[in-house]
Amino acid sequence: MQANETSGGTQHFGDTVTASPAERPLGRSIKRGMLSRCPACGTGRLFKSFVKPVENCAACGEDYTHQRADDLPPYLVITIVGHIVVGGYMATDLVWPLTTWQHLAIWTPITILLSLILLQPIKGGAIGLQWALKMHGFGAKPDADEDATPAYGDRTA
Repeated sequence: MQANETSGGTQHFGDTVTASPAERPLGRSIKRGMLSRCPACGTGRLFKSFVKPVENCAACGEDYTHQRADDLPPYLVITIVGHIVVGGYMATDLVWPLTTWQHLAIWTPITILLSLILLQPIKGGAIGLQWALKMHGFGAKPDADEDATPAYGDRTA
């Protein structure tokens, strides 16, 4: 038997794994989330207001009450907008010598608009990422209760 042949239930190097019916492609899930669509089915709405996700998908019934996007979307928005605005400011300052007030008049509205435009798609992408990786209750089994496990150094008699 060669190294890439299979026997029974053993998987060897070079084998192709058959896709399970519950496959969750990462790229597709993030893309659907960024388009404000359900990462599971791609048809249901993901948000009921600006950044407030729906409780359940209207099309497939996927539960979103346990998602925890928390601080990741704002961090990513700050990073992206910061790179765009600082790069734009530096490039503009090299080409045209503008006063500080002129720079503020240009870059403050751009910063605010970019932040508002990017926040919802990035939060949707974070929810899609959590769904694809089966994080925070999106998987088959719910997360273990963090309070149930004792902390390091806690002793129970």
